[in-house]
Amino acid sequence: MRGLTGLLLVLLLAACGKPPVQVQESFVFGTRVEVLVAEADAAKAKAAAAAVLREFDRLHRTYHAWQPSELTALNAAIAAGKAHAVAPELAGFIADAQAMTTAGERLFDPGIGELVRLWGFHSEEFRAALPDPAALTAWRAAAPSILDLQLEGNTVRSRKRAVALDFGGYLKGVALDRAAAALREAGVHNALINIGGNVMALGSKHGEPWRVGIQHPRQPGALATLQLHDGEVIGTSGDYQRFFELDGKRYCHLLDPRSAEPVTHTQSLTVLIRGGAQAGMRSDASSKPLFIGGRQEWGRLARELGVADVLRVDADGRLQATRGFAGRLKFEPGVPAPEIIE
Repeated sequence: MRGLTGLLLVLLLAACGKPPVQVQESFVFGTRVEVLVAEADAAKAKAAAAAVLREFDRLHRTYHAWQPSELTALNAAIAAGKAHAVAPELAGFIADAQAMTTAGERLFDPGIGELVRLWGFHSEEFRAALPDPAALTAWRAAAPSILDLQLEGNTVRSRKRAVALDFGGYLKGVALDRAAAALREAGVHNALINIGGNVMALGSKHGEPWRVGIQHPRQPGALATLQLHDGEVIGTSGDYQRFFELDGKRYCHLLDPRSAEPVTHTQSLTVLIRGGAQAGMRSDASSKPLFIGGRQEWGRLARELGVADVLRVDADGRLQATRGFAGRLKFEPGVPAPEIIE
């Protein structure tokens, strides 16, 4: 079952006398992606946006988690207990993801691909069925992690055959960083990049900040809107895009490696990264451990990850937010004020 498909609501209408925003769209990483460019040179804008979408498609195909790819070849070698030589790009991804996994206390862990498969999320359509309990028990006993991988140059070995990589919670953020670099190199300095609600702003929209919306996890439309400034990124993890329902209960794709079960205590969690190196990747990867950690752990995890701006919607629709982020948000009519978490 599909949930709400878009997190980002962008105000696209150009002001009177100003050139229109150039928009190119595609469907990559299992979600809708958009590249919006606010530049006077329309030909340059279109060419740069098209190049970004081609790079998105390359990343998607190269690191697909269940269709034949460099990632599935590595996973097959791990399952066979063999060392495997990978491209330098993939070796770099593994090293970065290992660092984020450690920082997030293994709540974000791209090494749990087999668990994702057991829950039926290695598919474009999700069947409403629970995994075999014995298979879950065996997975918990094996406790695989990306931290079980050993890198020697570009050669990967694993201490456990149960490790299977799935970069679904990491690659969209990497793609944002790649897109920003490519656009700047092409001379495009005013753009907005949206990958299924992970959004990065470059420059401005004709001199004004880009305004975006955070998707309401249970209703069409926005929960809140905010202005994004140059280099800022928002990343959202939610239970409303990839999920199925069975006997009145929602099972989402965000899995807690400790229990091997889908998270049920949180509807959505959004972080704002205020620029800096790898801002896109950090926005994507840091929202996962905070989402999984829930009310008792997200504040501490945010501090440890260096994330100052967080908005959480719990299972009952109650909002929590850090003070600084709450001050940036304009909540839609009828949305209750969040509890402020210092």
